[in-house]
Amino acid sequence: MKTVINRALFSLRYFIFWVIYFFVARVIFLTYYFNKTQALEGVTIVKTFLYGFQLDASFTAYLCVLPFTLLLFSIFTNHKSIIHAIKYYTYFAIVSISLLLFIDAGLYAAWGIRLDASLLDYLNTPELMVSSASKSQLLVGGFFWILTSFVFCYRYQKLNAHFKIKVKKGHPSEIFIGLFTIALLIIPMRGGLQTIPINQSNVYFSSNMFANHASLNHVWNFGQTISQKSSKTNPYKIFTKEKAKRLIKENKTPLLQSDYDSVLKVNKPNVILIIWESLSAKVVGSLGGENGVTPNLNRLSKEGILFTNFYSNGDRTDKGIPAILSGYYPQPARKIIKVPSKARTLPMLPKEMNKLGYTSSFYYGGDLNFGNMNTYLLNAGVTKFVDGSSFDRKDWNSKWGAYDDVFMKKFAKDLTKEQNKPFFKIALTLSSHEPFEIKGKYRFGKNSADNLYRSSHYYTDSVIGDFIAFAKTQEWYKNTLIVIMADHGHSSPKHEGLYFAPIKFQIPMLWLGGAINANIKQVDEIASQVDFSYTLLDLLKGDKSKFIFGKNLFNRSENQYAYYSYNKGFGILTKNRVYIYDYIKKETIYSKGNLNKLDSLGKAITQDAYEDYLNRR
Repeated sequence: MKTVINRALFSLRYFIFWVIYFFVARVIFLTYYFNKTQALEGVTIVKTFLYGFQLDASFTAYLCVLPFTLLLFSIFTNHKSIIHAIKYYTYFAIVSISLLLFIDAGLYAAWGIRLDASLLDYLNTPELMVSSASKSQLLVGGFFWILTSFVFCYRYQKLNAHFKIKVKKGHPSEIFIGLFTIALLIIPMRGGLQTIPINQSNVYFSSNMFANHASLNHVWNFGQTISQKSSKTNPYKIFTKEKAKRLIKENKTPLLQSDYDSVLKVNKPNVILIIWESLSAKVVGSLGGENGVTPNLNRLSKEGILFTNFYSNGDRTDKGIPAILSGYYPQPARKIIKVPSKARTLPMLPKEMNKLGYTSSFYYGGDLNFGNMNTYLLNAGVTKFVDGSSFDRKDWNSKWGAYDDVFMKKFAKDLTKEQNKPFFKIALTLSSHEPFEIKGKYRFGKNSADNLYRSSHYYTDSVIGDFIAFAKTQEWYKNTLIVIMADHGHSSPKHEGLYFAPIKFQIPMLWLGGAINANIKQVDEIASQVDFSYTLLDLLKGDKSKFIFGKNLFNRSENQYAYYSYNKGFGILTKNRVYIYDYIKKETIYSKGNLNKLDSLGKAITQDAYEDYLNRR
């Protein structure tokens, strides 16, 4: 009887050990984001622990399955070898889960989501995966990873030593008690005895998304999203396929034609697309944002066609590139660019431009293998590439690649060699990506993440200003369309209200160059990145039929809309209406104005876009 009690006590203590670990992990996360935690009411902070306990207990139960199974064998065999096996398993789990804890904490600021299966997409380029963090963040994170691992390994050693003293071989009848103990783990695994197993929605209790995210167990969330990664079902299905397509068609069809007689003065202009890393409308004065961050872009906005209500469709570069060049909506929790077998089937703007007689090239100062961009662009029909290997390492920042001024000078130099054949050139900047390492003075200082963000964009703005000044001196300028567009918005500078509000996704787009009609100064209608390829091909008399999600940027209807997705949710808006839905909470988290089926349209787009993703081979 004594051996039964000792094993039962060890099982209980082992379970509690992990529950305490996850309690501390939540404390670490809340402390790491102290400014966000400060903004929560005391009762809300307490609720993050109360609600979070459900997922903590669930993952703890999964962790306990192997040790509790090994305990069965200690009834019949030398218990020391069993105890050693449990000990080393626990040490490995502590070190691994602690590593994920600090990766999660470090990436949350940039990604706005807790750790999920997206991490796996970056494992082939781990050095670039951590490039969003500064050296100091990596050092501090590494130190606390080691410290946390050491503390909990030490605490477990105390529990283990106590257990070794107490436990001896037992009677075979004890196996039934052991099996019953393992079976009991099913209850916390499922989150109770209810019909539907626990999921993220069970711990989403607040209108404040940070509080909901803090309630999540980081490793449970990681494991759960991995298990869903291979799913072939559509988790966003609400309507029949036919109804979803009908809802989209009846809203989009009136928006496919331009309402301007002439946007371009040249039938087949050169096209330069500058994709500006992470530039939010919040720091663009000509869009109503802060005045001092992008003075050159603000000035240039008066010279071309400024799109004042333009939005990114996603929140990462690997979502923005397919949205811009394939007119493809990003998935709430998937990235098609990471799946070459699917990405190669996408419509591709460079490929269509090639058919029109253009030469296409892509310039990037970093590693094109990051995010699988190289494979995507090869399939896109890009014929010339310039990447980080073209630049001396002394001209690189410590993380991503060549500084923007060096990169854009190379881009400008190559343009002087272009012949008469029309060209389509794409340049993707990088210096304004976290950790915001730039050359020269930090215009707004380094005392906060927001000021680092501002300083990096001030630097890139000066680089873009210099490039446009150079372009105006070139013979090809009078026959060229230059498009400046961000790849996605950003959480910086901090904005009021919902983290996933439209302001986070609003970005600038400016059309410049001698090829545009000077009579068009501003487009105020709502639009987004997926509309770009469709519209450009329409203007150039190319084949736009494959760009099924796009609309015409120059359609002046009040019903123009923009859709964006984020992790397990979406937002959709028109000029006077906004609707944001969360698939974890399964509820509307924000709405404004008379929706008039805007909510149904957003859900139909999510469903249809994901169905399209599943069907691509």
